[in-house]
Amino acid sequence: MDKHSPVDLIIFDCDGVLVDSELIVNRILQQGLSDLGWELTLQQTMDHFMGKSLKHCIDDIENHLGKRTDPEFWRGMQQKTFAAFETDLKPVPGICEVLNILPYRKCVASSGSQQKMRKTLGLTGLLSYFDDCLFSGTEVARGKPFPDLFLYAAEQMTCRPAHCVVVEDSPFGIEAAIRADMRVLGYCQGTNADNFSAKGAVTFKDMSDLPGLIGELDED
Repeated sequence: MDKHSPVDLIIFDCDGVLVDSELIVNRILQQGLSDLGWELTLQQTMDHFMGKSLKHCIDDIENHLGKRTDPEFWRGMQQKTFAAFETDLKPVPGICEVLNILPYRKCVASSGSQQKMRKTLGLTGLLSYFDDCLFSGTEVARGKPFPDLFLYAAEQMTCRPAHCVVVEDSPFGIEAAIRADMRVLGYCQGTNADNFSAKGAVTFKDMSDLPGLIGELDED
């Protein structure tokens, strides 16, 4: 990784970085897992599944349960999640102000589907900031923690990995960015700072710090 390359592109994760959706999604997932017979606390649910694609989550759950899950169950989970988004979803605090002043190209690379990204970004008024530059883990062979999604996003945006900065909030996403040979800023609201730093991320807890951190990377 060339830490002295100028910054040309900021790649944002979506859930937990742009939209404050992680608690909503994982609360509903926790309830669904309980219905399937897998009892986890909310924190355990977040630790185990946050940052993974839906396919990866389903594979993990089916491996744990030792049986296939009904596709109708997942359609119901999506309906519950989208209904909760309509009433409870908000932008991550401070992100609108950051997006208004960042002088770099921007895109989103999320484990979620295009439908989910457009839903959450549309509800929170953030969709217009990205000029339709949304990339989903469903579009690549391997999801996070593999680097495929970030490399795909960079390729589509005609940007070399060394000129990209990724903003992530999950260990899987941070690992994927490092493996893509990109610089990564880890947004941590809980106790993940040491874990994020150990993986190679520069950590921060307030979105108002993000422009300055990116500026420092651009000057290195």
